[in-house]
Amino acid sequence: WGRCKSKRNMKNKTVVITGANCGLGKATALELAQRGARVILACRDPEKAQKALIDVRSRSNNGVLKIMELDLSSFDSINNFAKEFVRSEEQLDVLINNAGVFQCPFMTTKEGFEMQFGVNHLGHFLLTKLLLEKLKQSAPSRIVVVSSALYKTGCLNFETLN
Repeated sequence: WGRCKSKRNMKNKTVVITGANCGLGKATALELAQRGARVILACRDPEKAQKALIDVRSRSNNGVLKIMELDLSSFDSINNFAKEFVRSEEQLDVLINNAGVFQCPFMTTKEGFEMQFGVNHLGHFLLTKLLLEKLKQSAPSRIVVVSSALYKTGCLNFETLN
């Protein structure tokens, strides 16, 4: 546990980080930007993403940062993100599935799934599936799934997934 001890140079590597506007996602964006990576902040809120981009850019001295809007609670948004990414980007070396929601009041995604299940699991699953070919073309590539121990405190009712 703790900070990554690797000093690997990430120059010429393209990394997508979901939920990169705050918390672990933003810290990961900063670390990878400092290592020279081209970092794409995949975020739901463009204003918060812009503030994060400015902060990461100023602290990393790396101008190779980009914002792409992504709402993991919407399959349409995920599909649009993936289509635009595949169209505009040559490679994808690392996909970091970091975004997540927790302890929110009961809400549903646009498709009718419970919000936490929809965003934290289904949204990232669909995103990964849609970007998998680009990841394969960029091999050796990586998919990183960020999680927490909070899953141990919850329960899943399979009768009410949607």
